[in-house]
Amino acid sequence: MEDTGQAVVNIGMLGHVDHGKTSLTKALTGKWTDTFSEEIKRGITIRIGYADVSFYKCGDKYQTKAECPNGKKGKFVRKVSFLDAPGHETLMATTIAASAIIDGAVLVIAANEPCPQPQTKEHLMVLHALNIKNIVVVQNKIDLVSKDKAKENYEQIKKFLEEFDVDAPIIPTSANYGINLDVLIEAIENIIPTPKKDKTKPPRMYVTRSFDINKPGKPIKELVGGILGGSLLQGKLQVGDKIELSPGVEYNGKYTPLITEVTSLFAGDNKRDVVYPGGLVAIGTKLDPALTKSDSMLGQMVGQPGTLPEPTDIIKVRYSLFGRTDFENNPFKKGEPLVLSVGTASTVGIVADIKKNEVTLKLKRKICADKDNIAALSRLVKQRWRLSAYGKVKKNFD
Repeated sequence: MEDTGQAVVNIGMLGHVDHGKTSLTKALTGKWTDTFSEEIKRGITIRIGYADVSFYKCGDKYQTKAECPNGKKGKFVRKVSFLDAPGHETLMATTIAASAIIDGAVLVIAANEPCPQPQTKEHLMVLHALNIKNIVVVQNKIDLVSKDKAKENYEQIKKFLEEFDVDAPIIPTSANYGINLDVLIEAIENIIPTPKKDKTKPPRMYVTRSFDINKPGKPIKELVGGILGGSLLQGKLQVGDKIELSPGVEYNGKYTPLITEVTSLFAGDNKRDVVYPGGLVAIGTKLDPALTKSDSMLGQMVGQPGTLPEPTDIIKVRYSLFGRTDFENNPFKKGEPLVLSVGTASTVGIVADIKKNEVTLKLKRKICADKDNIAALSRLVKQRWRLSAYGKVKKNFD
């Protein structure tokens, strides 16, 4: 395989808060994904962080450096993108957003705490709901426990996976000391294949981040348009392409789609003329950067003008309730508020109608969703939104 400079697979890094997902991502890629001041202050990941890395093979061992220990050049295997999703339960909507674009997952479980922890169980529920079966489990922080404790914890993890009928390798590691990273990379290569994406279809992307990269005081002539970040689900994008963002901007209750031009493309740190599905990409546009600052375009759908589904504020979801043991997860009721997460869009909706396992929601704001898109539903339990159900978008209503 040739190194094209673009990642070919998205791997979600999931697990309970503070179990070492971000540290493991840094150990593998050299990049610390907690880049926002609030995240650093709180010590947790709030938005989806990502980092790309290339895997190489030296003999029968895997590594992330191009040069082998003997000085020879390693054999390039492939470039992957790790998406560091939030572990804290109140941020599960972001995890669902990440799940919309991941092809496989690394589930991180700390060896120094009993397994399962609440969000460990919840993340496995999400992976199960989204039918993501390509999973590698990491038993992290083995440096913090004795050999006997590590074995005891390993057996707990094994039993936990059996309960969910998950057949996944368990790799003991220490992210802080770089222990067993070569074994972990080998497991990823064996378990998480490169997905086949249709490059001939019209491009389609969910916005996972948006930026204004202009520094204060920059001369007007040097200002650049807003930046959109995301991962192509299908098709390709080229510099010069016209793109549409839907549902666009809202003013006095009316939504106007945004149409702009692609001015630049980046895959990781590599500037490109064209991008394909796989990895996260940054799209330079002619949009007013005030529109894209502080992730304000999060949840928008991007595609060729005229090819996107009609935005809607009434949506029907065929759903299944999660089997929760930590709270009473009864069937939804008419008039109940729920948080709907579809793609990277998340909004509050009120149950307008319910029939068996189908719920119709009147949404607070319009979203853009395709039929059969995966949806997650969270309900209010003791003043907190708790993940309660998953399903598929059945039908939109204008």
